[in-house]
Amino acid sequence: MSMPRHTTLRSAVLSLTLAAALLPQAPAAHSATFASHKSPFNCGKTFYANNWSPGHNPSGSIDWQTYGGDEINGETVRATAAGTAYFNDAGSTSYGKWVEVRHGDGTRTRYAHLATMVRAAGATLSVGQGTAIGTVGSTGGSSAPHLHYEQRTSSGTVDTSPTVDGVTVSLGQKKAVTSTNSCGGSGNPYTPEEICGAGYTTIDSAALTGGRTYLLYNSANGNNCVTTLKTTAPGTEASMSAFLEPQGASRTTDSGSYGYYAGPVKRTAAGQCVKWGGSIGGSSYTSPFEHCG
Repeated sequence: MSMPRHTTLRSAVLSLTLAAALLPQAPAAHSATFASHKSPFNCGKTFYANNWSPGHNPSGSIDWQTYGGDEINGETVRATAAGTAYFNDAGSTSYGKWVEVRHGDGTRTRYAHLATMVRAAGATLSVGQGTAIGTVGSTGGSSAPHLHYEQRTSSGTVDTSPTVDGVTVSLGQKKAVTSTNSCGGSGNPYTPEEICGAGYTTIDSAALTGGRTYLLYNSANGNNCVTTLKTTAPGTEASMSAFLEPQGASRTTDSGSYGYYAGPVKRTAAGQCVKWGGSIGGSSYTSPFEHCG
């Protein structure tokens, strides 16, 4: 395993000097609002998530590092949830090339020390969960390639126990995390967030033979969205469906012969339980009434 020494990375972290505008106000406790965020890497990639303590600035941020056979330098960096991406370049100090994604619920994520960005500094881009925003590098106050990552609450404070792909990494912990980001399927160019639109975040999914069905939620308008994506032979039409049923209301279904996905099916369901699911060919999934609230 080829990986920078702990002392080298720790020295880089200690030498990181953030501009006053980038400093957090105070550490924040773990926030459940980040529970649906994915790892910022390609589907199936495994990297160490290292929440240094003490000495990391800001406290609670993660340094993503090489793990096993997955070399992190040059890796594609993807948005961990949908939102609007803002592209920045701090030059040879601080974050270097970095992106902030502002999410629909007011929270933010930051991705720093990038080698490249998909837009020039000063640009913005509407992104879905899994949209590529740059590549891992070592720009700014960094002496070895890694990705500096932060989850910030709506008040701007750093969540000191960030969660990605269902794994919470608290202060002082180092965990290997395998990404399920952009697992819409080999060759399928779409993601659930792109299909449902801005503000929607995946909260559940279920495997089907040949694909997967997804449930998403938009906290800004209280709408749920269901879509079913192909992972086997995307582009070749097959019988597919996606449905959504708020408890006490009728079911809405989209079905037909599709090459990439069925749906999106959107319904208002704030404060309600929902039944959801979909099918590809003879493989189907139907949930119980769940995700109430």
